[in-house]
Amino acid sequence: MIRNALVFCGIWILSALPALAAAPTNWPQFRGPMQDGDAQGAQLPTEWSGEKNLVWKKEMPGFGASSPVVFGDRLYITYYDGYGLSEEEPGEKKDLRRHLMCVNKDSGKVIWDQANDENVEKAADYKGFIALHGFTSSTPVVDETGIYVYYGTGGAACYSHEGKLQWQKVLGDKTHAFGTANSPVLYEDLVINNGFVECGAIVALDKKTGQERWRFDQVNRAWNTPCLVAVDGKHELVFSSEGTIRALDPETGKELWFCKGIDDYICPSVIAHDGIVYAIGARKSTAVAIKAGGNGDVSETHRLWEQGKGSNVSSPVYYEGNLYWASEGKGIVYCADAETGEIKYEERLEPRPGRIYASPIVADGKLYYVSRDAGAFVLPAKPEFSLLSHNEIAGDDSIFNGSPAVSGDKMYLRSDKNLYCIAK
Repeated sequence: MIRNALVFCGIWILSALPALAAAPTNWPQFRGPMQDGDAQGAQLPTEWSGEKNLVWKKEMPGFGASSPVVFGDRLYITYYDGYGLSEEEPGEKKDLRRHLMCVNKDSGKVIWDQANDENVEKAADYKGFIALHGFTSSTPVVDETGIYVYYGTGGAACYSHEGKLQWQKVLGDKTHAFGTANSPVLYEDLVINNGFVECGAIVALDKKTGQERWRFDQVNRAWNTPCLVAVDGKHELVFSSEGTIRALDPETGKELWFCKGIDDYICPSVIAHDGIVYAIGARKSTAVAIKAGGNGDVSETHRLWEQGKGSNVSSPVYYEGNLYWASEGKGIVYCADAETGEIKYEERLEPRPGRIYASPIVADGKLYYVSRDAGAFVLPAKPEFSLLSHNEIAGDDSIFNGSPAVSGDKMYLRSDKNLYCIAK
């Protein structure tokens, strides 16, 4: 009888396993598979340091603000060197090189490293806000066809998985005091880039050839990555710009709908859950929720709520009916009801984290916030605030600008000095 009961329990457990969230294997683009920082199913450590829960550490040959991406057994990351490694002695702009590096995700061993010198003389000068994040702020996007990067004035580029440059397309050579930061997005046979800074447009290129397929010019002060939102079996490409949130047909670039947005420049990327788009941003801090799937001006029909709290740089994350985010400069973290916008908590992190440029992830019911120079903070993903841990890696006093990437039960973090693999 006992043996039969054990067999029955085993069968029941196995039948229940598919219902559990699986940890993502691939983290192929900025903020993961769904562009929203969701790593549910991953069993990540709550605490880590230079001695604890650190699987490997790889010294970075140069600086960068982009995030790692993972595909198969490989991790891809960009960095730059030759110019702009010190404000006191930035060097010569002609020596600037942007790199795409491929490493084994299990060991950190470098597989290949490709330098790119396209259009470096058109890059912005290394000063002011540029010095906060440098010349490789855009995160790559990867699938079985290759690795796609955006290098600002250096243009969009495609590399094979063997590290060979397939094509490169310069979209424009304009610069801005804030630099460029948005990442490419893949849709079917297109790679879509927000080239607002360089050419004032969102541009879709053919994945195989790099030839332009469509262009949308009504982009106003938007430093964020467009998000693919599933609606009724189709996809909309949604982005937030000054004053307006817009949705395009990702296949043609035709505008589907627009609504009143946030009246300032926008850095955070939108996220979506169950057909609802959530946008935050701007110096005066605002959050907005819009029902996707409309036509034309939906400001009066699809705009669900607006809240006077937000973030200037870091994007939000959704978990079990709530939105979570961190303010860029105040060190304050927020929880808001995703249905109503009601703020459930607004609490300052201690010790003070300073600026937070990285966007959070959620894994195993926990939130992971990475500050630029004061460590990482782990909180429970609940509408009641508490701090589970504050983690620093001794010996690395450089800047952490990139958002975490997750593969299986491992988390990957990059700083200007090192690339880290963290796991229990």
